[in-house]
Parts: sequence; C-alpha cells; structure tokens
Amino acid sequence: MAETGNRLRKLLESPNFDPQSYVKQLSQQSDGDRDLQEHRQKVQTLADETAQNLKKNVYKNYRQFIETAKEISYLESEMYQLSHILTEQKSIMESITQSLLSTDKDQAAKEMLAAFPKETEEVKQRTLTTLLEKVEGCKNIMETPGRYLVYNGDLLEYDADNMSQIQKVHAFLMNDCLLIATWLANRRGAVKYKYDALYDLESFAVVNVKDNPPMKDMFKILRFPESRIFKAENSKIKKEWLEILEETKKNKVAKDKNIKEEEVPTSPVRQEVSTNPFDEDEPLGSEELVDLSPEWIRELPEDLDVCIAQRDFEGAVDLLDKLNEYLKEQPVSPRVKELRGKVDERVRQLTEVLVFELSPDRSLRGGPKATRRAVSQLVRLGQSTKACELFLKNRAAAVQTAIRQLRIEGATLLYIQKLCNIFFTSMLETAREFETDFAGNTGCYSAFVVWSRSVMKMFVDAFSNQVFDSKESLSTAAECVKFASEHCMQLSEIGLDLTFILQSLLVKDIRAALQSQKDIIIEATKHRNSEEMWRRMNLMTPEALAKLKDEMRSCGIGSFDQYTGEDCWVNLSYTIVAFTKQMMAFLEEGLKLYFPELHMVFLESLREIILVAVQHVDYSLRCEQEAEKKAFILQNASFLHETSSHLRARSVQGLVVREFDS
Repeated sequence: MAETGNRLRKLLESPNFDPQSYVKQLSQQSDGDRDLQEHRQKVQTLADETAQNLKKNVYKNYRQFIETAKEISYLESEMYQLSHILTEQKSIMESITQSLLSTDKDQAAKEMLAAFPKETEEVKQRTLTTLLEKVEGCKNIMETPGRYLVYNGDLLEYDADNMSQIQKVHAFLMNDCLLIATWLANRRGAVKYKYDALYDLESFAVVNVKDNPPMKDMFKILRFPESRIFKAENSKIKKEWLEILEETKKNKVAKDKNIKEEEVPTSPVRQEVSTNPFDEDEPLGSEELVDLSPEWIRELPEDLDVCIAQRDFEGAVDLLDKLNEYLKEQPVSPRVKELRGKVDERVRQLTEVLVFELSPDRSLRGGPKATRRAVSQLVRLGQSTKACELFLKNRAAAVQTAIRQLRIEGATLLYIQKLCNIFFTSMLETAREFETDFAGNTGCYSAFVVWSRSVMKMFVDAFSNQVFDSKESLSTAAECVKFASEHCMQLSEIGLDLTFILQSLLVKDIRAALQSQKDIIIEATKHRNSEEMWRRMNLMTPEALAKLKDEMRSCGIGSFDQYTGEDCWVNLSYTIVAFTKQMMAFLEEGLKLYFPELHMVFLESLREIILVAVQHVDYSLRCEQEAEKKAFILQNASFLHETSSHLRARSVQGLVVREFDS
C-alpha cells in the first residue's frame, strides 16, 4: 500500500504530468466504480498528507517569517537613511562646486549685465506681465519691484489623503514667490486661469514624492497647515521643477544675505548716526556684534519648516533651543528682530501642530504614552499649561470612548467588572504618565485633581445607568458598589484617593435603592401579615429543614435550632421566619453599601422594617383569645426579640468597621 502511494506521489509530482491523459488512462484500465473509488481515496489521502506537511512547514518557519519581515523593515529604514545621507552629500558637493566656480560665474554675469542690463530685466518682466494677463485676480503681483518669472508650467493637483485628482493648475515660479492658478472651465477672452494661492519662497518646503504607483512624477509643497501634492507631465519636467525650485530658493537666500551685508557699516573710523527708530536705544555698531552669518542660522527658518512638515518635533525644538542659547546674551538689533519674527511664526506653526496632535479628534489608541512626544515638546516650548489642558482633554476623550465601546453584557456584575477594569486601569496609567510628563510643574497637579473628579462623574454615570436605573436587586447593587470601591482604593498606590468623590457621587442612587428595598420588604411583610394564621411551619422533608437551618446559620441566627424538633416541624410562624431572612439580608447588603453620609438613612430603614413586624405581633397578642395560640405568638415574639438583639449587635459591629475603613 505504501509502495503504491509512493508511485502515485512520484507520478503526480513529475513535471510532465498531464491530468487529462492520466484520468483517461485510469478510466480505461479500471474494472469498475470500486477501483475508481479506491483510487480517489488514495489521491485524497495524498492531498491530506500534503496539506498537513504544508501546515507543519508553515508553523516550523513562522518565527523565521516574522524575523525576516523585521529585518526587511530595518533594511528599508536603513536604505531610506542612506538615501537621505547621499542626498545631503550630493547637495554638499554641489555647493562646493558652486563656490569654486562662483568667481568665474560672477564675472560672466557682470559682463552679461553690463552688455544687456535693461534688456534682460525688461524681457523677464515683459514675459511675466504677458503671462499674468491670462490669470484672473492677480493684478497686484507686478507691484513688487524687481520681480520676474523664472519658470512656469501645467501641473495636476492630487488629494493628499486618497490620492484622487482634484484639479488642473498652472504654476508660475518667480524669483521671490510661487503662484498657483487654477484652470477656468469657461474661459473669457485671453483669461485662462484664476488666482488660487501665492507662497513666499521662504514659507514652504519642497519634498520629492517617491514613485510608487499610483504615485508617479509627483512632488509635495509643505506649508503648515496645508500640504499640496502636484504631478508633472513626466519625470523630466518633475526633475526640472525640483531643481529650479531649489536653485531659486537658494538664490533668494543668497540675495537677501548680500543685501543685509551691504546695509551693515564696514568703516570703523567714521560712525554715522542711524536714522532707524529701532536703533535709538542700541549702541553704535551693535549690528556688528551679533554674528548671524553661520549657515545654520541663515537656513534655520527653512529647516524648521522641514522639521514641522516631516513631524520631527524634537528636531525643531532642538533648533529653537540652540538659537535661544546662541542669542541669550546678544544685543537686540534689527536683524535679530527680523530673525526672531520669522522664528516666532514657525514656533506658532509648531505649537498648532502639537496642539492638533493632542486633540481628541486624533486617534486615541496607544494609551497615555502615545501623547508623551507632543506633550514633552510643548513643555519644552514653555507651554506647560496648554500641554496639561490638552493632555487631560485627550485622556478624558479616551476614557469616554472606552466606556461607550464597552459592550453591555447580560449579567450586570460582569459588565461592572469590565467597566471598573477599563476605567481604573486608565486612571492609573494616566496618573503615572502625568507624573512623568509634568514632574517639574507642580502647578499642574491641581488641574489633574479637577480632571479626576470630572472623569469619575463620567464613570459613575455609566455605573448608575447600568446598576440603579435598570432596577437591579439590592444584593447585585451592593456587589457592584463593593467592586468599584475596591478598585478605587487601588489609586491610593500613587497617592490619589478618590473614594470620597466616588461615595459623594453614588450617595443619591444608593439612598434611593435602600429606601426602595425598604418599601418592598415592608409591603411584603404586610401582605404576609394579612394572611397570618399563627401555625407552625411544616417543611415536609428533613432535607428542607436542614436547608432552612443552614440559611438561618448563614444569617447569624444561632438560636434557631432550639425552635426545631426531631421531625420536620418548626415551632415558628412562616411569617416570622420569612421576615427574619429578608431582614438579615437587607442588613448585610446595606452594610456593603454603607458610608457615613448614609448613616441615618440606613438606621431609619431598619427601624421602620422592624416596627412593622413588632406592631403585627403586638396586635395579634391583644386580639388572640385562645391560650395555646397566644403561647405560640409569645414564642414567635421571643424569637423576634432575639433576632432584633442580634440585628442590633451586627449593625453596631458592621458600622464600626465601615466607619473605621472610611
């Protein structure tokens, strides 16, 4: 049999195996249905073995699959970093080459400008004017002197979220700004486009979008709070846009630097009086005292834009700290004021991004630690109060979402257990994260206490809605309250005691539950009293009597055995026994729910319940004429007195313990 299976396996695994010819040959050689059925069973057995071997191989190599996926992920990250390093190296090499050739280029440029000074400027401005005549709503573009066209072309704009095409645009790159115009569907004369946006070259960063279908020949304009993606006609035009944009931005920075350097007085012999009102309180030559020539300072605004666009919040704050340290003891000159103005705008943008990161609209997954990055950077920016407020709002929204998503199970106690686990675990995690993030800001702790009360109210609303509003039994409510109180006590591990807040929020519902249960017991007792015949109980079987003894013993009524005999009779009335069981159950459940604010309500409820039974016994004694029944009533009254004494002792004991715990 095994040999036959091996032959069949080799036949099916052979590279030249033809299923149709094999089935045809098999049907011709078979003696009947039985042979075909046997062969079918062999093939099925072989298929099962193959599937089982495949599963074993998958399980065997599962760990290797995971490790390989991790290695691929690490390799991808390293390749991205390597690509970034190579890009930086290329930029450095180009800048070195540019600096080496700058002398020759400057000389050639001067000769060209000397030969055609007016013609070159006029041609550039004339070309820009001609193009802008086709754009609706941008007549004031040419009011800036010295502005001319560098490059222009058609682009397609795509949605950054779903990569769907939005519109066709035409981009005009000038020496100091970028104009985006949309195509007009209904053209009017020479006008083809409509003004959409105008960006200063220093206000945005250009990022290449890696070709990954359907994303192809695209680049991104990053300018907080928006991000726009454009697609060129082909890779060549995309490359031209990226290179010309980068070159134009560098030229503008270099031009602004040269203008500022020309404004600085260079002669130490003759000092001129400044006419700038901002320089009135500054010492002469203060402009020279602040060296803003380092490359990292010149490129700081653009580097901040890139960090914000790439969500490198730590890098952005590091740059700001570095600048503040550099300018800490420097005089405030106009150039420093200008730099401060640009940097302050980036700080505002960075703050808005961090605020958005902490907003409840963002994903709430990851727990409190997911907010640490944004919170820590806001604290470093001196925004501790705002960071605290946003952190607590974020956590409140997370708690509320978790409570809403909790499925309401059939068993109330099971739901409350899940609710307590989710809520108090979240409270512990939030408190620990708060201590980590705001360790040096003690003024924020009062806000955390206020927040704790607000989320505790959120928890109590969900708790009461399930436990008290749904009219659960007092025993179920007592177990739920006990479970919540035990979880609340766990917060004391971190120095946070919210037990008083929990009790103050639950007191109204617990008071109503106690009074409702009291009314139920009184009504049931009165109903039994109306049918009272003052007869001994007959439990019919020894098992029933033993069960009743166990119930009374669990209630703490140790004297019950003296009212029972050898048979199944109990020398007590059914009404008195039923009342005793209800009364002791109410006592035990009430003690679980007890805290000081409920002291008088609890004692008054006990008094009213006992009074109903005592009044019934008293009335029966005065009305009964038969001596035998009167003796039986007195026996029940004696048992009721013993029960009341035990009730009083148990109440005192339980209240003392609960008062001590409170």
